[in-house]
Amino acid sequence: MPGMSISSVTKRGALIVLEGCDKAGKSTHSKLLIDALNAAGKVAHLINFPDRTTEIGKMLDAYLRCQKEVKDESIHLLFSANRWELLPKIQRLLLAGESVVLDRYAFSGVAFSVAKGTLDLNWCMSPDVGLLQPDQVIFLNLSETEAAARGDFGRERYEQTDFQKKVKQVFFELKDKDDSYWTVVETNRNKEDVHQEILQLAMSTIKISENKPILPLWGNIFNSSSTKGSSQNKGETKKIPAVHTTV
Repeated sequence: MPGMSISSVTKRGALIVLEGCDKAGKSTHSKLLIDALNAAGKVAHLINFPDRTTEIGKMLDAYLRCQKEVKDESIHLLFSANRWELLPKIQRLLLAGESVVLDRYAFSGVAFSVAKGTLDLNWCMSPDVGLLQPDQVIFLNLSETEAAARGDFGRERYEQTDFQKKVKQVFFELKDKDDSYWTVVETNRNKEDVHQEILQLAMSTIKISENKPILPLWGNIFNSSSTKGSSQNKGETKKIPAVHTTV
């Protein structure tokens, strides 16, 4: 399956995602990483999901602060829509040769929704199929006990220890589906040591991604599943298309 086309002149930027359960250090290390990359001459931009500045994002913010109740299916689709509305911006930056660091992405959307116990994993994955596949997912791993001891834990809807355990289980289930671009970083140690490991991963990812095509997220997983299903049902299968963009 072809990937997104890249200018023959401009080497593309890398898409790097920091994931993890609540209070694992994603926001802190995302900011540290952006500052370090730019200081090293690697132009990089930070995008947080959900983006609470858009109209959809404002609804999500109210939901997360327990100011609004929304049906599980509806809120899941709104989180996905929030990612889709930022897709053109992310594409534009990558194809201009600038890297993008995401604080959360579709993996969080799926993990938190499935952890509720009311929604199916594949159903939760399907709205995000066709977004951009990250070049690197850095999963910040921290025990639930240590996370709960960090400041402000419990302020937002999902910050409950038992729930966070379920969320982590789904994260690793997603990792097991395709772990070719995942790296787990343990964060129960000196912050500077964690930062240096993340920075080295990011610098390496930027280098090796320069001339690689940008693939659609989970396209290979769903195409494989669809092909198996069609052989059983003797129906036609429509492949997940790649996104084609030129500079």
